[in-house]
Amino acid sequence: MLPRSGDVLQITRAASVQFAQPMLFRVIRVHDWPTYDGWVWLDGYELNADGEAVDRRSIFVQIGGLRQVGSAPDPRMRNARQPAIRQATRGPGAARVHAR
Repeated sequence: MLPRSGDVLQITRAASVQFAQPMLFRVIRVHDWPTYDGWVWLDGYELNADGEAVDRRSIFVQIGGLRQVGSAPDPRMRNARQPAIRQATRGPGAARVHAR
């Protein structure tokens, strides 16, 4: 499985011996750099337990050792559901236009 932008992966020792402690990783980009067969360079964010990005990293991993735990949104579904348009409300601090 070749990851794609937006995928969330669990990176463990199965992906590379440098990851003795498992890590959650959200993929930004998969590089097309020439490398060993079955290995790939990934750019992305290390995530904490709450899924928040804590560090941007580039990692060199074996594709066969990657475990996907979340997937990127399907680009074909991008226009399937349009968000509701919210009307802006004028609050006390909003600028008002006065007619003269």
